[in-house]
Amino acid sequence: MILTDTHTHLYSSQFQDDRNEMMQRAIDAGVSRFFIPSIDSTYTQKMYDLESQFPENVFLMMGLHPCYVKENYLEELAHVETELAKRKFYAIGEIGVDLFWDKTTLAIQQHAFKHQIQLAKKYKLGINIHCRDAFDETFEVLESEKSDDLFGIFHCFAGDFAQAEKAISLGLKLGIGGVATFKNGKIDQFLDKIDLKHIVLETDSPYLAPVPYRGKRNESSYTLLVAQKLAEIYKLPIEEIARITTENSKAIFGI
Repeated sequence: MILTDTHTHLYSSQFQDDRNEMMQRAIDAGVSRFFIPSIDSTYTQKMYDLESQFPENVFLMMGLHPCYVKENYLEELAHVETELAKRKFYAIGEIGVDLFWDKTTLAIQQHAFKHQIQLAKKYKLGINIHCRDAFDETFEVLESEKSDDLFGIFHCFAGDFAQAEKAISLGLKLGIGGVATFKNGKIDQFLDKIDLKHIVLETDSPYLAPVPYRGKRNESSYTLLVAQKLAEIYKLPIEEIARITTENSKAIFGI
């Protein structure tokens, strides 16, 4: 059984004391594919170091996280372009709009998001979307870039059924993680109405740990707990959940 964590911040300082052990726990749990989102230029070398340490398991994205779209965002976008021109990446991410922390940067967040979608199209890559308190603002950009070569993952999807259908109509798969196990997460109430071909697994570790670890540090081994929850929701063997969601991840990342 091969499980794929399509979104995990393995370079986080929260793993600095036990990163190797954490990775081994994940591999022992059947998680052998780890896709790493970029945040900003200060994390790039950490990502490369991880890839060097785990070349068979770690696959990198490149992008500028919306929470890090600040006064210097044009320099950061230039860094993204420089890295994309140098080497292979498997997606552009994580990119999008976040209005939870700062609403004043909406205009430049949307500009950075749109620009990076265009980079994804240029390099024929999928996108990995971060959206928090900003569904309308995120969809506004996505609608403006809607095309056959727009595809990717709506990371940490926590919207309603209508928003899920809208994301799917735009060529996106839904990244499902710990929120699906929360009593107040709500997405578990309609997920069975969505064909499994539109779903991928993720942890967003070290954040958003699933039940029974909610509130604690998340880690990639907990992808298994998300898969178990989906097995309950879809009434399928966990091996089938793993197979389908891993195939879906291959369709996005090309590997």
